[in-house]
Amino acid sequence: QVQLVESGGGLVQAGGSLRLSCAASGSIFFSINTMGWYRQAPGKQRELVAAYTSDGSTRYTDSVKGRFTISRDVAKKTVYLQMNSLKPEDTAVYYCNGLIGIGIHNYVYWGQGTQVTVSS
Repeated sequence: QVQLVESGGGLVQAGGSLRLSCAASGSIFFSINTMGWYRQAPGKQRELVAAYTSDGSTRYTDSVKGRFTISRDVAKKTVYLQMNSLKPEDTAVYYCNGLIGIGIHNYVYWGQGTQVTVSS
């Protein structure tokens, strides 16, 4: 099996910064096709925040462009989300997402979620 384990959430004041990490691990051989971050605020649908696509490029939702940066350590199978200039509307549970290749199949995996709360 494969697991995505997140860390780094918390409570921060508006204008502050947080860094999220997500590490992929498993007891079987796997590859990572895409990996990134989604978030879900209370009463809202889960939305893409930032992600690496299969060709290694990055994509961001418009509301975080210029404030959030996704990066990765390929050897460690880890992605990071540096969040700067945080706003109260960034408050949500942030989920790591990965499209994982196992054998000839691809599977979508989710992390357990980490709470980010931005106070005004």
